[in-house]
Amino acid sequence: MKLNIAVLPGDGIGPEVVEQALNATIAVCEKFNHELNYKHALVGACAIDETGNPYPDATHELCMQSDAVLFGAIGAPKYDNDPSATVRPEQGLLAMRKKLGLFANIRPVTTFPSLVHKSPLRADLIEGADFMCIRELTGGLYFGRPQGRSEDGNTAYDTCVYSRYEIERIVRLAFEYAMQRRKKLTVVDKANILATSRLWREVAREISKDFPEVETEYLFVDNAAMRMIQWPKSFDVMVTENMFGDILTDEGSVITGSMGLLPSASIGAHTSVFEPIHGSYPQAAGKNIANPLATILSAAMMLEYAFGLKEEAELITKAVAASMDANVVTEDIASEGVKPSSTSEVGQWIVNYIKAN
Repeated sequence: MKLNIAVLPGDGIGPEVVEQALNATIAVCEKFNHELNYKHALVGACAIDETGNPYPDATHELCMQSDAVLFGAIGAPKYDNDPSATVRPEQGLLAMRKKLGLFANIRPVTTFPSLVHKSPLRADLIEGADFMCIRELTGGLYFGRPQGRSEDGNTAYDTCVYSRYEIERIVRLAFEYAMQRRKKLTVVDKANILATSRLWREVAREISKDFPEVETEYLFVDNAAMRMIQWPKSFDVMVTENMFGDILTDEGSVITGSMGLLPSASIGAHTSVFEPIHGSYPQAAGKNIANPLATILSAAMMLEYAFGLKEEAELITKAVAASMDANVVTEDIASEGVKPSSTSEVGQWIVNYIKAN
């Protein structure tokens, strides 16, 4: 098979972890005799520095011409620490989502037996936890208008807007994923307070009639956040709006032991984007200490979701699990008394495993 991918390393540790994910992808393609073509492009702070635009037109064109996008992370301290900056790296991510029509972010939350001890929760609470968060990506507070500040600078405002169409497409997708899993869907909202959430719940109830096999429950977001800590194994598929999903998915990632372990896929009208759920971690940039596993697992998701290459994806996932079992891991998840490996050492170990198996 011929695979054409756009590679967008981004900022901070993005280039380092994407390099390892790309190396794993190259190794798998060579092993299974696939033709892999890839091109790099700018996004985020590095794109602002180079072009003044966090998501340049050339980057968008490459994404549109590709079968999938392998993405790292964006963000830089000089923009984070400057609230007056009118052009920000995060605007590039939002623009990419909007222009590519990426309305759904899929984040699996899976525990690895060898890392259960790293979770802040008791082992009996998280062992076997396996659920999927589906977050709406192109609506809500992040995209609602009007948005801004008053002329005197003393008042700021955001607007949360959702249409029936936006809710229908993401909720229906969530039901379809639930049908492929354990047939349970949790719809997360704040319907006791927010008008947009009441529309979410109304639409979800309508669509649930088309999926009678799925057990559907409705939770307020604060209750859902508590239950993720108290009883994470109670979830199968969770669907929610943009801001709630942004918060809950990070909470879900931490209970597995490290934010550096979880991949994600953003899908929609055009090219899908595959990325780790962690940020750019600028403090570690260039130090060769960042955990590349989430990005490598994102590459596995890319092979399966974008190209239907399930066997190839499973080999990468198996290699990642094997690296943790062998204690070839970076400092954030290394066990006490175990010398941590560097980013590139972990990546090379996984490449060698792929080639040998």
